[in-house]
Amino acid sequence: MATKVILTETIDTLGIIGAEATVANGFARNYLLPRGKAVLSTPQNRKLLEQQKARFELQIAKEREQAEELAKKVQEISCTLIAKVSHEDRLYGSITAQDILEALKGQEVTIEKRMLLLAAPIKELGTYKVPVRLYKDVEPEITVEVKAEAKEGGE
Repeated sequence: MATKVILTETIDTLGIIGAEATVANGFARNYLLPRGKAVLSTPQNRKLLEQQKARFELQIAKEREQAEELAKKVQEISCTLIAKVSHEDRLYGSITAQDILEALKGQEVTIEKRMLLLAAPIKELGTYKVPVRLYKDVEPEITVEVKAEAKEGGE
């Protein structure tokens, strides 16, 4: 069974503020409604949200502007990861989103793991562009360079 709700704040997986979404009953009852992230989609609530639409549009514009400002900073970010490699320059293990986040900790931008759109773990040396979803349709890329660890003893 599903429940129709109207979002009172932007939720990445559902939509932007003011949008109608159909969600599982439990998700609406246990998460969205108690936390004030959504209201039930009723004629009264739709009418109320129509009246608040201008405020929502201002908030959407503000969120988008903040995301685009952050995108400019994120676009300039690059990080270098050092990894152990085999003789064929293949990595032992792989570079995951968590590894990239650890490398970015010193940067002035805070990125969450769910924002990194790393399709698959990185398994080879090289330079990669990793998209970061900051907001709907705002996805700058960070540069991730994977280098080989210096070998000891001149092997």
